[in-house]
Amino acid sequence: MADTLLLVDDDAAVLRAIGDYFERLGYEVWREPTGDAGVETYRRVRPDVVILDLNLPDASGLDVLERLRRENGAVVLLTGAGDIQTAVRAMQLGAENFLTKPVDMNHLAAATARVAEKVRLSRQNALLRSRDHGAEGLGSLGVSPAMREMARQVELLAASERSTVLLQGESGTGKGWVARVIHHLSPRAQGPFVEVNCGGLSATFLDSELFGHEKGAYTDAKERKLGLFEMADRGTILLDEIGELAPELQPKLLKVLETKRFRRLGGTRELTVDVRLVAATNRDLVTEVEAGRFREDLYYRLNVMPLTMPPVRQRSREDRLALLTRLLGDLKPQLPGCPVECSSDAMDRLVAAPWPGNVREMRNVLERAMILARGQAAIGVEHLPADLRYKGKADGGGGTSDRRHQAQSLSDIERQHIERTLRHHEGNRTRAALELGISRATLINKIKLYSLNL
Repeated sequence: MADTLLLVDDDAAVLRAIGDYFERLGYEVWREPTGDAGVETYRRVRPDVVILDLNLPDASGLDVLERLRRENGAVVLLTGAGDIQTAVRAMQLGAENFLTKPVDMNHLAAATARVAEKVRLSRQNALLRSRDHGAEGLGSLGVSPAMREMARQVELLAASERSTVLLQGESGTGKGWVARVIHHLSPRAQGPFVEVNCGGLSATFLDSELFGHEKGAYTDAKERKLGLFEMADRGTILLDEIGELAPELQPKLLKVLETKRFRRLGGTRELTVDVRLVAATNRDLVTEVEAGRFREDLYYRLNVMPLTMPPVRQRSREDRLALLTRLLGDLKPQLPGCPVECSSDAMDRLVAAPWPGNVREMRNVLERAMILARGQAAIGVEHLPADLRYKGKADGGGGTSDRRHQAQSLSDIERQHIERTLRHHEGNRTRAALELGISRATLINKIKLYSLNL
């Protein structure tokens, strides 16, 4: 993927000349004539390097430099006159370099390339995850022979960093969690992990999300936008609900898988990315192919290394216990003051429950129980939903339980937790969705459902 560059200069001729030069070198370039506009564009685009003029009409270049550095921007300063004192101050504020106009373009290009490489390495280090931690997390899959074999397969999949992975299984079985473990255990662990839900989005919107668009590609395309495939360069992208991918986008995805090349919506230039694809679905793709809703060639390209996640009801008692333990540990830092231990009776009912909603439902029930047991030593039976308080119902002996009624009883808890998470991330939906373990599209739907106004 091309390095990205933001130019901030009030001289239109300079913007055009330097911008055109770097575009010929293969950079993606944004241009802004004022400091405020430059900072706003930086926040939106997050370019690798900013080339900033010291003299701007609306603010001092040093003030803009300080604002960009607070956003972790990597800045090369340009000035019309050699001023040693200003140069020293700029370097103290964190400028990467300080060049005097008229600048030698070869010198500027070399300085920018060095900064871009430094930024790339810094971002990779920031994204580095502990592989030991990921390997320990696999233990929460369970201790039965079947789940130990699944853990072994996950490690093999992680090592095969260029092979496409297809995760199959019912909704809520932990496919997204396994995708993240595969990424963190792989040689791509230092790169980004990007997740997108293919369900419920129009073909045009999803095309723009995945592949980006050029300015004017459609009515609301006011400026160029990078797609998620570009953002996932050198990392992993998870396409959840791949079975719902619009038919018109399936050939484009197939081309990316085969050639690693694509065009932005409305664009003419082909871009190249180095991305590992993990796809997830709760649909039977063979049936979808037979019904003509999913391309057969795309299915075979995705089905290189398939892995099926079993529903919780098919897992052994020991495996369920390992899963419960992991979920309680995951929730502990989010719910300070709430117990993570369960009484023996409560744990017995939790292990015996049928869990038609799988891991997602189990997590919601545990979160609710922890909140209700705040300040107590352990979660008791009284903190569980009504249909889990009676062992006969939980283990299937003597009646059936209405799990949908239980899910409805969690709506207030879910709404409060989503609102709390969004406030913690200052309304950033992408980061909130990542913490909640759901897709951004699902989070937006829940915001609408609960009429959250943040």
